[in-house]
Amino acid sequence: MPDGQIGQRGNPAAGRLLLTSAGRRVALVDCFRESAAALGITLDVLACDLAPEWSSACCAADRAFAVPPVAAPDYIPALLEICRREQVTMLVPTIDPELAPLAAARAAFAAIGVDVVVSDPAVVAIAGDKLATSRWLLANGVAAPIAATPDDVLGDASAWNWPLLAKPRHGSSGRSVTIVADAAQLRSLDMREPFVVQELLRGEEFTVNIFIDKAGALRCAVPHRRVQIRAGEVEKGVTVRHDALCRAAVRLAAGLSGARGPLCFQAMVNGTDAPIFEINARFGGGYPLAHRAGAVFTRWLLEEAMCGGTRALDDWAEGMVMLRYDAAMFVAP
Repeated sequence: MPDGQIGQRGNPAAGRLLLTSAGRRVALVDCFRESAAALGITLDVLACDLAPEWSSACCAADRAFAVPPVAAPDYIPALLEICRREQVTMLVPTIDPELAPLAAARAAFAAIGVDVVVSDPAVVAIAGDKLATSRWLLANGVAAPIAATPDDVLGDASAWNWPLLAKPRHGSSGRSVTIVADAAQLRSLDMREPFVVQELLRGEEFTVNIFIDKAGALRCAVPHRRVQIRAGEVEKGVTVRHDALCRAAVRLAAGLSGARGPLCFQAMVNGTDAPIFEINARFGGGYPLAHRAGAVFTRWLLEEAMCGGTRALDDWAEGMVMLRYDAAMFVAP
């Protein structure tokens, strides 16, 4: 993880960021504003969502825009038009379904001066498919649970060590994750979308937030223990300098050619074993913990986009605790 150096262009006076599918990500808005202030940049934070009037992050932004659903054919054209009209300099996606279309359209955004913070399509495809994730990890010598399709498991049920874990291949936020005790229970699952079945891991669950610079170099890896989880997102966590997870981050980054910016992966630690079971090619929900520990990914992204380089370092505080709580935003009639 090499030291970073700022280039010779110096800090521009102002920039404009567009946060897409902003939803509830007020903390991410705050992290970008704090980072801009630290760099002496005047940053306008724009946000968009399907219904911005019902998005707390859109309400927290300087301006907000309504956009079509992510899966709609006019989603990318709508974002391009916002970026062109509002002179956006950087676009940051926040949810998995928009990563593939944004990765495919990255050149179109670059043509109008917009830096889209997204990895290459091949990386997004691996991270977005949990079966592909398992197969890629095992093929590249990274510890991971063995996974298969439900049909493959049911075709040779005696070869598996039950219980197993079943979940949507393209799911997130812990949606529809189910422990299945036997083949009969697996057959009974309501699988209206593609599922993956994998070995059931036991131990302590960790997330590792990593930052990969534009040159493809891993600059920082911050593991945190997921002490308590709600709706698939860490509610209570603590940063830990865990050697096995940091080594896994190095192997992961070295193999994922085309990865850039913020990513995260989840692993289950049991003794010296730390198999990875999920990769997210975007900001993780627990990023604010890494940020408060000193791994300021948002500042490093602004440095890369607007200052000609980055000072990213693997220098952060171990033992930083995050205790999330519910807050409310009120909008006058």
